[in-house]
Amino acid sequence: MGGVESEHTSHRRNRWTFLTNHARVLIAIARDPGVRLRDIATGCGLTERTVQTIVTDLEADGYLTRTRDGRRNRYVIAPGARFRHPAEAGLEIAGLLAYLAAPLTAPPALAVDGAEEVSGDGTPRATA
Repeated sequence: MGGVESEHTSHRRNRWTFLTNHARVLIAIARDPGVRLRDIATGCGLTERTVQTIVTDLEADGYLTRTRDGRRNRYVIAPGARFRHPAEAGLEIAGLLAYLAAPLTAPPALAVDGAEEVSGDGTPRATA
């Protein structure tokens, strides 16, 4: 197709993200199983109603369970839950959640086959 961008397509192209809203909500729950939906909504830039719908989707599809803990909900992510898309079929979500839900500290080391190891900011990292 042609290379002409309208204001509409340019705006859409600048708004895409790597993670879906479902992934963001699941990551927030992985970080804090007792988190309030209101706090997830604020952190993810979503409405509370959208977060409620996403949590219902995740629960219905077996990714998490919700239990009452007094006046609050507590969530448990299902062990062994797998990605839904055929490209990742058979892979568990636990590894991705562990990586993305981990506390934000120093950037992880990046390595490319045949290249020297570099830190997240692109500076060379010493290897043993």
